[in-house]
Amino acid sequence: QVQLVESGGGLVQPGGSLRLSCAASGIRFSIYTMGWYRQAPGKEREFVAHINSGSSTNYADAVKGRFTISRDNAKSTLYLQMNNLKPEDTAVYYCKVFGNANYWGQGTQVTVSS
Repeated sequence: QVQLVESGGGLVQPGGSLRLSCAASGIRFSIYTMGWYRQAPGKEREFVAHINSGSSTNYADAVKGRFTISRDNAKSTLYLQMNNLKPEDTAVYYCKVFGNANYWGQGTQVTVSS
């Protein structure tokens, strides 16, 4: 059974940093593209970043230069380093695996506020 568990969210001031983690199980983690998405209250879920099996990355324009997606295949874990956080980054952040089927984690809340 595929399971994705996000962690690392919390409350941070504007300009601060957080690192999110997504622990994966039940899949051959190293061969799949992984992604981060986010959803703010009342809004659609939106793409944040992708990383493929060769560690090539892609980012939404809103986070380029501030966020870094990475993966540790030995630990079957996906990361999102978020720097210079802004209030508009406030959302629930979700991990996704692009496998034979697509799977989502439960999400972790990130709140950026003074």
